Amino acid sequence: MAPVPRYRVIRHWARTMLVVARYVLGIHHRVEGLEHLPAPGSPAIVMAKHQSAWETIAFQCIFPPLSFVLKRELLAIPFFGWGLRLISPIAIDRDAGREALKDIEQQGADRLAKGFWVLIFPEGTRVKPGEQGKYNIGGAWLAARTGVPVVPVAHNAGRLWPKNAFVKRPGEITVVIGPAIATAGKKASAINAEVEAWIEAEMARL
Repeated sequence: MAPVPRYRVIRHWARTMLVVARYVLGIHHRVEGLEHLPAPGSPAIVMAKHQSAWETIAFQCIFPPLSFVLKRELLAIPFFGWGLRLISPIAIDRDAGREALKDIEQQGADRLAKGFWVLIFPEGTRVKPGEQGKYNIGGAWLAARTGVPVVPVAHNAGRLWPKNAFVKRPGEITVVIGPAIATAGKKASAINAEVEAWIEAEMARL
């Protein structure tokens, strides 16, 4: 099982940040599709759009304890990186090709077995609203190897909380959770294409 006491602290911090965002910045949010989440105790892989820092905070309140897939070099940043280690991340070298996939598969299977959900941003980096990056295969690869369902997520946080922007805009962020995608017996490329099609269709709607 995931380390519950530690994640209670993390979730409390995330909720506090969302309260600050609401009452200081005027940013609030709503979530559509909570009924699509797998049953409690069932492992899942969340594959989501990445537009800002907001979702890295909010997702810790919306989903069960998460293990983030992230760049290994982030762990070396003083204080910030030390804090990241507390959330049991899956740290990879994104330039390592097949070795990175192996790390995602091995570490991801370990985190899922321990009760974590795995969160991966398939585009690998934050993208501006209206833009689309390449959907990398890592999350779909893990899903294909483990047979764990994928939960696709779209949102428009970048509209109010842009990448690297000091000034935020007040308003409402919408997070949309899609129906879980069954992965057993599917190839990673097929899973990835299904996730991309759903997320980008929702992004066009948002």
